[in-house]
Amino acid sequence: MTTRHAKRRHMSEQVHAPYPQFPVNILFHGVGTPERRLEAGEDRYWVDRDRFQAVLDEVARWPRVRLSFDDGNASDVEIALPALLDRGLSADFFVLAHRIGSPGSLREDDVQALIKNGMTVGTHGMGHRSWRRMDGATAREEFVVARDRVASVTGKPVTRAACPLGQYDRACLSALRRLGYTTVYTSDRRPARPGHWLQPRFSVRRGDTPEALRTEVLHSRRLSARLRASAVGAVKRWR
Repeated sequence: MTTRHAKRRHMSEQVHAPYPQFPVNILFHGVGTPERRLEAGEDRYWVDRDRFQAVLDEVARWPRVRLSFDDGNASDVEIALPALLDRGLSADFFVLAHRIGSPGSLREDDVQALIKNGMTVGTHGMGHRSWRRMDGATAREEFVVARDRVASVTGKPVTRAACPLGQYDRACLSALRRLGYTTVYTSDRRPARPGHWLQPRFSVRRGDTPEALRTEVLHSRRLSARLRASAVGAVKRWR
């Protein structure tokens, strides 16, 4: 078999595999009925309990999947944590520092419960605002003050961050590197690369079915999708 034919066959097998065989980060937000007032557009990323359970059952079959939850919603411990434990799964939870203890969000003991049950807790910043074009004072609040607040609750160093609203720029990434963050998660909807500092994720949206999510993730490995995603990421990093 020629190299060209072998490569074509390998790509075809990947696209038609029953489950993604490559590294994928899947991101959830809120589950069930919100217990707080949602921000504009946020409801797009809330899923009902049944859909969450179905999607979780789907991605649990994927051999190289990593799960995460953003925003620090109360549903993280009320719904997500028991579902994860029932399936023997773990996840990263990215908490908004200013929401800790507020209605509809995680309390301090909830955050500690995540840690006690084998989950990892990182920072999602302070005020759920874009990390693009921040001045120095805002960047310090988002990257340093928020991290310290989350660390004071977990009792552990916070080394991972997730970009709010999926937005970042070159200055943001440079600051995060300088401050010692070991991994930064985005919402760029493309496969991940093991060990890379910047980790893209696929957000689960309100209308996603397990089948639709699987198809989108598998199609993201096609050359056209990879080129498009790489171009989008490059624009975000260098603008």
